[in-house]
Amino acid sequence: MADPVNEMDRRITRGVAALPPSPFDTAMKAVSTAANHSVLWFAVAASLGLRRGVTRKAAGRGVLAIALASATANTLCKPLLPRRRPAASELPAYQTLPDPPTSSSFPSGHAASAAAFATAVGLESPNLGLALAPLAASVAYSRVHVGVHWSSDVVAGAALGAGMAALTRRWWPVRDTDEARARPVGSVPALPEGEGVLMLVNRFSGDPEYDPVGDVSRALPRAEILTVQRGRTIEQQLENALARRGDDVKALGVTGGDGSVGAGAAVAHRHGLPLVVVPLGTLNHFARDVGVYDLVEVVDATRAGEAVAVDLGVVDVHPPTGSTDAVVRTRTFLNTASIGSYPDLVRLREQWQPRWGKWPAFVAALVVVLHRAEPVRVRFLGQWRTVWFLFVGNGPYYPRGAVPAWRPRLDSQLLDVRWLRADVRFSRLRVAVALMLGALGHSRVYGQREVPELDVELMIPGMLATDGEVVETSGRYTFRVAAGSIPVYRRDERHWQGRPRPFVG
Repeated sequence: MADPVNEMDRRITRGVAALPPSPFDTAMKAVSTAANHSVLWFAVAASLGLRRGVTRKAAGRGVLAIALASATANTLCKPLLPRRRPAASELPAYQTLPDPPTSSSFPSGHAASAAAFATAVGLESPNLGLALAPLAASVAYSRVHVGVHWSSDVVAGAALGAGMAALTRRWWPVRDTDEARARPVGSVPALPEGEGVLMLVNRFSGDPEYDPVGDVSRALPRAEILTVQRGRTIEQQLENALARRGDDVKALGVTGGDGSVGAGAAVAHRHGLPLVVVPLGTLNHFARDVGVYDLVEVVDATRAGEAVAVDLGVVDVHPPTGSTDAVVRTRTFLNTASIGSYPDLVRLREQWQPRWGKWPAFVAALVVVLHRAEPVRVRFLGQWRTVWFLFVGNGPYYPRGAVPAWRPRLDSQLLDVRWLRADVRFSRLRVAVALMLGALGHSRVYGQREVPELDVELMIPGMLATDGEVVETSGRYTFRVAAGSIPVYRRDERHWQGRPRPFVG
């Protein structure tokens, strides 16, 4: 069965050997040597990692794909499938390497690493992947040109590398769209130049050396701009400003991160006002889910009166049993709420994410937190459980059966409930192994449910965190979705394709 393949390999090698000498031979030797031990790809990854955002994520995924491809090709396939490399006499001396490798020829590790890196980068950024494709193809072909691999070795190696890149999605899901789905709201007012917007700017959020007031004022010159004052909550400042302005305010705006936007969303919901989000915080998870990335999109959406409906999560904090204080306090959240050690996990992940990327930082943080954490005895969904933490998402998060990453929809009227069991033997080890295998959703320690409301009772009063910040301590909480969604301004991309955009300095 292998005879036709071997014959094709010999024909291709003879064809390459018949090529006349040229500078191309030197270039192929240089490319092939530069890719030894994936040095070339690590250098490219280092340059991509200099910029935060999609390029850094692409670099991280590329390095992970190389690790998988190289390990599979060199430690598994080569020992199991030994094959002689082309004889030195097959090619002229001006094409061959002075010190050719002597390991098994099948498959090509260079081709596997090249295809793995380029494909993995392309999963995060198709344009970057296309830009790297010619270099990856050059590395793969160079192994045939310099006489150290047969052509079928290269084809098999490239297929293996591309497969390993696709396999990284098991541990590190790829977000297919840059914004979550939500139903359009047709009743929000158009706000040209920010007319009728009461905008609160949090100067203490995001880059400490950048003051966003100037840019926001130029983008929305007719909006009333307030700045966050120390010692006063965002909700207090917005409520006071609304009492002063009365019916002149057509929309509330918040410039800052998730905490700032969450406080503004609570006020907007109480007063039935649409919300303008300007993402200038450190991470901006909510703005990314909504699909608002910069001031240009804010200007477009407010000028056109385009918005989508977004759910608001609510937590009722019940007083202790037997307490004379019968007041139920209410907290709101835009993204997530949690009980147990999850806030520590989020804090460590956000601390390490700028250096390592989101998924490596999350895995490392989870291992550290589970090592330190104390289990929590809690009753929810009708029974008592011992858990490491309880996670509640404002809407179903993706991927299911794994670490929550993003929301595919913003108006589902459902809560995403996830927990890690602490009452299973070797639960910490089971979590670590499940993460390594990308099989957390199939592990006995993992649980998940989507519900419209969740009542939680703790045996010992525990801390509640909303959007990553600890806000309450109580023995009973009720999670639900607020009645009525919040209109959030978001540009409808179908209306803006090919249209000129205003300059925002």
